[in-house]
Amino acid sequence: MSDKEVGDGLAKLETSVRRAVELINQLRAERPRLEQRLAAQEKEIEALRQRLAALEPMEQELRRFRQERKEILSQVDAMLKELNKLDAST
Repeated sequence: MSDKEVGDGLAKLETSVRRAVELINQLRAERPRLEQRLAAQEKEIEALRQRLAALEPMEQELRRFRQERKEILSQVDAMLKELNKLDAST
């Protein structure tokens, strides 16, 4: 290898090392912001979990109400059929 080729190789290596150092510095500078964003999102997730937990009893109650409604509608339908039978027989 000639001195020029060695010099070119070293220049390329130096350029690559400088780019790597710049990238590392950018990543280090970005890290605190990303950590804050992550912490905020974790808080938001926890708040959403709490809201979901608070809604679960309401969801169960809603299911119970729907079942009761279905049963009442069935009873009303049965009563109407009985009334229709009475009307038909008179």
